[in-house]
Amino acid sequence: MCDITREVQALVRENGAAEGVCHIFVPHTTCGLAINENADPDVKRDIIAKLDDAVSEDFDYRHGEGNSPAHIKSVLVGPSLTVFIEDKTLQLGTWQGLYLCEYDGPRSREVWVKILKG
Repeated sequence: MCDITREVQALVRENGAAEGVCHIFVPHTTCGLAINENADPDVKRDIIAKLDDAVSEDFDYRHGEGNSPAHIKSVLVGPSLTVFIEDKTLQLGTWQGLYLCEYDGPRSREVWVKILKG
């Protein structure tokens, strides 16, 4: 889980959107996006551990590439987020951050951001 909050916030400020909506999307089938706590690193570790526990390697997957758990985790977490913008700032809760969740890497990934001004 890689915190991308600063990068996305910088794009919002550069865009000049005082109000609107920020859509974030990953065009990959083995990673996802999440909003979660960014104050305590143990939360991130707990999320990763429980996803690994819930979607284990110990299963007779039919997909031949060996990355079926990554595909399933991606489906569970999802590929997109939408966040409101007010005063050129992402409207996140006090402890919230934006995360790119990599399940089949490290790999080179793209995160697409679309800002709609209100």
